[in-house]
Parts: sequence; structure tokens; C-alpha cells
Amino acid sequence: MSDHVRLDLPVVLPEVPDADDACVGRLTESLQEQAGVTEAHVATAPNGAPARLCVHYDPDTISLPRIRQRAQGLGTELTDQYGHLSWTVEGVSRPRRARTIARRLRRIDGVVEAEASAAGQIRVEYDRAKADEDKIRDGLRSMNVQVQGDVLHARGPAGGTGGKAAGHDHEHGGLFGAQTELVFAILAGVCVAAGVGASFMGAVPDGVSWGLYVAGYVFGGTYTVREAIDTLRAGEFEVDFLMLVAAGGAAVLGKWLEGAFLLFLFSLGHALEHYAMGRARRAIESLADLAPDTALVRRNGTEREMSVEELRVGDTVVVKPSERIPADGVVTKGESAVDQAPVTGESVPVDKAPVEDPEAVGEATDVGAAHRVYAGTINGRGALEVRVTKQADETTLSRVVQMITEAEAEKAPTERFTDRFERVFVPAVLGLVGLLLFAWVPLEEPFADSFYRAMAVLVAASPCALAIATPSAVLSGVARAGQGGVLVKGGGPLERLGRLGAVAFDKTGTLTEGKPRVTDVSPYGGTSEAELLRVAASVERRSDHPLAEAVVQHATGRLEGTPLGEARDPESITGRGVRATVDGQPAHVGKAALFDEVDGPSLPGALRDAAEALEAEGRTTMIVRRGDDYLGAIGLADTPRPEAAEVVDRLREIGIRRMVMISGDNQRVVDAVAARLGLDEARGDLLPDDKVETVRRLGAEEDVAMVGDGVNDAPAMANATVGVAMGAAGSDAALETADVALMADDLSRLPFAVGLSRQTRRIITQNLWIALGMVAALVPATIFGLQIGPAVVLHEGSTLLVVANALRLLRYTPS
Repeated sequence: MSDHVRLDLPVVLPEVPDADDACVGRLTESLQEQAGVTEAHVATAPNGAPARLCVHYDPDTISLPRIRQRAQGLGTELTDQYGHLSWTVEGVSRPRRARTIARRLRRIDGVVEAEASAAGQIRVEYDRAKADEDKIRDGLRSMNVQVQGDVLHARGPAGGTGGKAAGHDHEHGGLFGAQTELVFAILAGVCVAAGVGASFMGAVPDGVSWGLYVAGYVFGGTYTVREAIDTLRAGEFEVDFLMLVAAGGAAVLGKWLEGAFLLFLFSLGHALEHYAMGRARRAIESLADLAPDTALVRRNGTEREMSVEELRVGDTVVVKPSERIPADGVVTKGESAVDQAPVTGESVPVDKAPVEDPEAVGEATDVGAAHRVYAGTINGRGALEVRVTKQADETTLSRVVQMITEAEAEKAPTERFTDRFERVFVPAVLGLVGLLLFAWVPLEEPFADSFYRAMAVLVAASPCALAIATPSAVLSGVARAGQGGVLVKGGGPLERLGRLGAVAFDKTGTLTEGKPRVTDVSPYGGTSEAELLRVAASVERRSDHPLAEAVVQHATGRLEGTPLGEARDPESITGRGVRATVDGQPAHVGKAALFDEVDGPSLPGALRDAAEALEAEGRTTMIVRRGDDYLGAIGLADTPRPEAAEVVDRLREIGIRRMVMISGDNQRVVDAVAARLGLDEARGDLLPDDKVETVRRLGAEEDVAMVGDGVNDAPAMANATVGVAMGAAGSDAALETADVALMADDLSRLPFAVGLSRQTRRIITQNLWIALGMVAALVPATIFGLQIGPAVVLHEGSTLLVVANALRLLRYTPS
């Protein structure tokens, strides 16, 4: 007989990045080798908690304490042996260069895995026995890559936080700073144009034109040579190398003009590609610039200006009208409307008011949204005093920027496919060119003609546009989502979100407001509505149940100052209702089933029918009895969000074919809400495990998203194609749990996210067709005689077209 135990993964492997980390795989493999252990795997924990290590074992062979001891021992060994680095760097401006840098990092002795992205993110896993942080820094410096703000994730005793690395960034440095590459490309074009002009002037010696073309080679080839050397060091042949071979071949044939023209257009395309990727990155960096650098802080009765980095939890900051809020916190004084669009994407300013008891405030999540404020949002006309609840590097804004930046490093499935395709395609192109070099043998033509044809094919077949097609679109899509208050964690979720055929919604708090309200008051037996409400509220006022609070709130408003009765000896009857003494008589408030269990007259048929009619309309009912007299029934409902029906319609217009609501509420309530919103299906009476199974069944039929609050729905979200969390700005767990997080508690952001994802997939598809189509057209054309010049124009034109097409995503607006 076997048993199993679950261990907290972060305890076994301190500060592990995520459950997909390679160290987790090593840990489970090592555990499975232990006698008595039958299986070890990672289990997703509910409620947004960290993943857990699940170990199945035979208790007759190995004891539970031994399991715990061995797991912790292995975790310590792995922690001591393997380090992890995550750095933001400069000098990685294009996907091709990112791939080259990752390959060269992997060649460093001791580096187990390395990834780099054109977004300037580098991740490295290394064996501490063979490599260290300094060794990896030196490797990056040798590639002219400069580490900016180190975000070090090095675990164990060898860890630490690095500072800025020294070194010179050649990519962004030079005579003209960050624009040097573009200036060199323009100078190459000027030289080519001047050389052509000089060739038509009889008085100018031929050597002048040749000298200008050589200068064009120098200016156009400087950065191309640098990247070609990088790729050759990594043992790869990339586009830069192919272009240099073609330009060199043109020079050998005396075609200096065509060679210089090739390098001019290629370097110009690279420079503009660099600009485009930088523009997408700057759209994300602009989020980080939203928070002010200083804050007006009140300490010990005095106010002074200080850096936001110096703010401490518990400080009080004074925010003047129209200023940006410097930190996450809770309003303790003043009222104002705050523009939260920079963080949550909400189009309308949100009213803020002080909490009732500032001294009792703990975390910002302990209070309602009307009292919480976020760093980077803009105060309205009223002055506010805010108690800081998070330090500068832990604010919602800083975490969003960090997650978006990390998301840029995650490759989309299409990008991984194109990478694999290129690894096969480039050697195939070189093989074809090698064959064409010998075409003079069967064709009986001069070798120079075959050589020229081979160089033209080399230009035509270079997959420049293919390399940039997907990453440029993904980067732009992630940046645009961030601007719209949607956090998308990488290219994978972005693509998967666009493939959805079905969406499963949690009901409470997602499609509905999560706050029950009294919708119906039905007196019985001559009782007045006021008397029914007075007795019900008197009994319920001592309860903190949401339904009870709704009854008390409604009664207080309707009775207009009439005092409620004093309820003595209140007693909760679990799952049924409440009992108390009101006006000297026993009073009961609860479900119809309650009155089948307590002493006294049975529930009248007419009142039971009235309650069942309310339940058929989706109401939760309360029956009220005082003494032996039944006073009536009260109907409550968790009302749908105002925008929910419109969101369902918009999703259907976008192309979502199936929308399902899943809930733990009773089936009649769920059916009523689903019918009101126009959903396709409604499944009620579900336990958390039932929700998981429902999502799995939907996912087996088509790609499905699970939309919830990111905490209670974490298991179901983990089993969906894409997990979407709402209201993530107020929930750390929601930020960590979901693939896609809607920062505002606003369901209307969902169609924007799905629409943006679908547009991103369309643009990726268009880019791939443009890139592959141009190669497919140019290769046979050059084989049959198309000159290098026209081939270069068309080839580089397709690259620029792909980049321009991707940048359209930065201006995406829902139709």
C-alpha cells in the first residue's frame, strides 16, 4: 500500500524561480531513485499558493521523516550546486544577436543553460563548481554586452546582488551614441550614391567611384562584420555571414557598386529593425517611468522631499492635486478621483476615500478598492495622505514592469518553430550555393557568371524577414497589452489566447459583482414589508455573512431611521439560517429546509411556493418567522456586472464560439444568471475539483480560457489553455497565478486582450507569408537571372515591411 506527502517547493528549493526550473526536475529524478519512492512530481497548489512537491512512497520501506529529510538534503545540494542569473542588458538589439549570445554563453564551461532575447533579457543557469557570476560577466563583456540593473537570482551562499557592470557597449556606443549604426548605414548610402554620380562625370577619375564604393563597404559592413564574427565564434552561419559572403563575392567579380549597395540596404534594414524593436521596448520602459522619483513624506510631524527608494512601509506620503502617486498604499486622509489608467487601464478616474481606522491598516489587500492607490497613478483635484504599504521595488507597477520584461524573454511557439527552421534552412542555402558555383560545368558558361548567380541566390535566400517576423510582433503585442492594463506573460500565452474557441467563467466576482443584494421582499399573512424587514434585519445584524449584511443594508435604507429590534441570544444554524429572540419571541431566518427541522408550525404551502418561484428566477431566499407567525420571504441575488452581457456579445463577435459559466451555486441560480447574460452553458453545484474536471473536459474539445479571480480559481486556471485573472492590481496571488492578468477589476478588458491576441496571430501569420513568400519568389528568380541589385531591394524591403507590420500592434484599438 502506498502513501503520499506534499512538501512546499520553495522550502525545499529556496527562491526557486518556478516549477519549470531545471533544478526541480533534478530533484524529482533524484527522489525517484530512493528505495521506497514510487513517484515524485510537482503538484499545483490551490488558492494561488506556491507549487508543491508531491512524493508517493511505500511507508513499509521508507518513513515520512526520512522522505522530508532526503528531500531537504537534495534541495540543499542543488541550491549549493546551481545558481541562476536573470539580467537586463544592453547590446542585444535583434533576435539573431540574442541567439548568438545565448549560444556563446552555453559554450562557457559550467553554464548549463542560457537564454537571451532581443528585449534585453538574459537568463543563465550555471554549475557553481565550474562557473561564477564574474566569469559569466566576463563572457558577456567579451561579446560587448553590458549588464544594466542586475536582477540577480543566484541562490544559496554564493548569491548576492550585483551592481552595474563596467564595460563599454559597442552596440549603443560609438561616435554617434545609440544612433551610430543608423548613421553608418546612411553614410554607406551616401557613398554609394556619390559613387554612382561620379561615374557619370567624365572629368572624375574612375578611382574616385571605386574609392566611394569601398567606403560604402566600410560603413555598411562594420556592424555586419561584428555580428558575423559573433555567429562564427558560436559555430553558426547566420544571415550576416551570408550577406558578407555575397558582398565579398561581388567585390571579387569587380561588382563593387552592387556589393556596396547590398551592404548599404542590409545595414539600413538592420538599423531600422533595431529602431523598431527599441520602440516596442520603450513602450514598456515608459511604464517604469510613470512612478515619480521623489515623494513628500511626513515623518515625526515634519514634511520633507525624499527619493521613493527611501520610503518605508508605514510612511505617510502627501500627494498634492494632479501629482503622480509615488507608492502603493492606503488613503488615510482626503478624498479625490484617481486616474488609474496607467496601471489598470481603467478609462474613468476612480473615487478614493480614507479608511475608517488608519491605525488598523495592514496590507493594502485588507481594505476595499476605494481606499487603495497604486504607484504611478495620477491624483485628481483633492489632496491625499497615503500610508505606504509596499516598498518601491515591490509596488504593483514595478512588478508589472518586471513581469512584462521577463515575458519578452519567453519565446512564442511560432518563434521556436522559425528558429528550428532557420537552423536547417541556412545550411541548406549554403549547400545550394555550393552547387550553383559549379553550374558553369553543365551550362558551359563562364565561372564568373555562375559565381554571380550563386551570390544573388545567397542574397535572395537569406531569411532576414523570417528571423524578425515573430519576435517583433510578440514584443509589440506584449507592450500594447501592458499599456492597456493587461499583463500577458510571454509569447506563448499571447498566441494561445488568440486560438481560443471557448471561455469558462467563474460566476461570483467575475460575471457578477460578488455582492448579494435584496431584490424581492414578499410579506405573508398580512405582515407589512417594513415589519418583515425589521425582524429579518434585527436577527441578521449580528452576523457577518454577506447575505446577512445585504439584508441589514437594505432594511436600514428602506426603514428610514426606524430602529431595529434588539436580538438576544443569536445562534447560527450551520447551512440553514439564524435563530434569535426578537420582541420577546423566538425568531428564525433561513432556508425553507430550516423550518422542516425546528419546532413550530410547518411552512405554509403558499409561502413555500412563493420561495420556490423566487429561486426559479435565480434568487437565494430567506424565510422569516417570529414566534408561530410566518412573516414572509426575502429574495437576494448576486447581480451581474453591468458590463458582463456586453462582454459576452463582444467575445462572440471576436470569434469565441462557446462560453460556459461554472459555479458552486445551485443550478437554478446559475441557469438564471447564464440566461440573463446570454451564455451557452451553465454548470452549478460544483466543488473546486469539479471545476478542474469541467475545464479539463472543455480543454479536450478545444482551447479554453478560465477566467476567475486568480486565487480561488487557481486549480481550474492551471488546467486551462490560458488562465485569466481579474483584478490583479490588488492581488499578488493573481499576478503570480495567471497567464494573463487583467489589472483592473473590469471584465471589459477581456475582449481587448483576446482581440489583441488574435490580431497578433494574424500579423505573425502575415509576416511569415511575406518572409517565406519573398524567399520562394526570389530564389528561382535569381537562379534564372535576376540581378543582385533588384534582389537586395526586394529582400530588404520585405524585412522592413515585416517590421512595420508588427509595429501596427502598438496602435491596436478594439474595433
